[in-house]
Amino acid sequence: MENRRFFLFAVFGALLFFTYQTWKKDYPASLIAPVAATATPAPIAAPGEDALPAAATAAPTGAVSTTETTPAAVASTARIEVLTDKLQVEISLAGGDLRRAELLGYPVSKDKPEENLALLDDRDPHYFILQSGLASTDKPLISASTVFTAPASRFVLADGSNTLDVPLTVTDANGLQLTKVYRFTRGSYQIVVTQLVNNSGAVALQASPYARLQRTPVRAGYEPPFSQTFIGEGFYEQKEPGKYRFKKISFDKLTKEPFETTQTGGWLAMLQHYFVAAILPPAGEQATFSGKPSTIKGYLAQYHGPLKVIEPGQTGTYTTQFYVGPKLQGLLEDVAPGFELTEDYGILAPIAKPLFWLMKKLHQYTGNWGVAIILLTLLVKGAMYKLSEAQYRSMARMKKFTPRIAEIRERHAGDREKLNKAMMELYTKEKFNPLAGCWPMLVQFPVFIALYWVLNESVELRQADFALWLTDLSSPDPFYVLPVLFGLSMWFQQKLGGQMATMEPMQQRMMQFMPIALTAFFAFFPAGLVLYWFVSNLISITQQWFITKKIENEPAKVVAAKR
Repeated sequence: MENRRFFLFAVFGALLFFTYQTWKKDYPASLIAPVAATATPAPIAAPGEDALPAAATAAPTGAVSTTETTPAAVASTARIEVLTDKLQVEISLAGGDLRRAELLGYPVSKDKPEENLALLDDRDPHYFILQSGLASTDKPLISASTVFTAPASRFVLADGSNTLDVPLTVTDANGLQLTKVYRFTRGSYQIVVTQLVNNSGAVALQASPYARLQRTPVRAGYEPPFSQTFIGEGFYEQKEPGKYRFKKISFDKLTKEPFETTQTGGWLAMLQHYFVAAILPPAGEQATFSGKPSTIKGYLAQYHGPLKVIEPGQTGTYTTQFYVGPKLQGLLEDVAPGFELTEDYGILAPIAKPLFWLMKKLHQYTGNWGVAIILLTLLVKGAMYKLSEAQYRSMARMKKFTPRIAEIRERHAGDREKLNKAMMELYTKEKFNPLAGCWPMLVQFPVFIALYWVLNESVELRQADFALWLTDLSSPDPFYVLPVLFGLSMWFQQKLGGQMATMEPMQQRMMQFMPIALTAFFAFFPAGLVLYWFVSNLISITQQWFITKKIENEPAKVVAAKR
């Protein structure tokens, strides 16, 4: 088998790998067993709401239930606005739900720089909200039908302040004083919600907290073609005490197999390209997580915590954290254990993370992500030079045997067995292995794939400028210049190698078609990825030309000695 034939298979394998990875993100295998049928109390819900988690409503006999004093319709449109240095938020007074969250500094697209991306939004088609509340025995204490009051309609993080508290209060028909406090922190996408119940009654009250993310499977923001990444739920599941694993569940899978599990610690999230919204319960506390289709709209990712007893005259306090923002690398580790796994590099994360760290350092010095990609490519190709040298030496030597190989093919054109035997005799006699140049390429392959995911998954490169017409490295080249240059560089590399002459006619036609096919394929890839591959090809051409000339100028005795 010739070196180029192996290369052809490798290229097709790479294309299949990218296609499979994209398909796998959208349709991953089932990772969580379906919910077992159990006898549970009927879920509690106000009209027009999804049922609360069953376990959250199951409390021992004797717990006090409550009813809301005002229908939710009275204040269904009343909202308060919250502005920090990172978020612009709208909180509904009906339920105290987070109905909209714009990420400041992250425009929807390059064409709309003044419009911030709304990761959470209750307007169709991208419906995505965050709800939280408390449930007792037979009715929710705080739900979407609870109508709060607030001391102001707008809250702004003041200069010099690191935190901003937004209090919402209500007193129900039974005299219970209910409070929900949102806390926002400067420089952070984390939100802390504290819920308080002042039990002014004569009977002990038991209540448990719950929270849920509800969304339709529509992404926020622009998603380039061929960059479709996973959208669905992410779950940090406890395998055994102290050991967890990150799972992804697509919305299609939730339709067929909803799940529910109780464990200590962990978190639940809704994922999409570049961004994540997550429920982060207190670490070390028992929690029940579930995912399922909503009976109203879209899908639910739900959490509910343990029941707490609130004696008469006491105040029960329940705290839950949330994250609503970008997958900023190097910062998610501090949000929650395992939360950095939402940066979806897959099994190549041990390679991808150091590569991104290096690219980030280069960006700090250059101030341009495109230049950082070019420098990173140079460094990677330089580190791989010895492997590339072995590959190109093998190709250069095989080029010298092209006339003899062509003669053998012509002589044994009708006899495959004799052809293979003659080729093997040539390789043995000349001490030449056509596969010698393939193994270095295989060693480099994981690095190239890891770089692909780094450039495709890094939110830091979203809408990043490079130069001239390339104003967004995360979107395809609008004029297709880079894909065409890439195709030309691949065609020139084929001509420089000169190995097509040793191939069968069918293989030659396939190799000639490859630059055209990949040019069309890369026309839909983000410009940052195509920039990397184009620069990589230019470096490879330079290395190949240098090594080939060196081999051609070596005396025959030296060439024989190096075999």
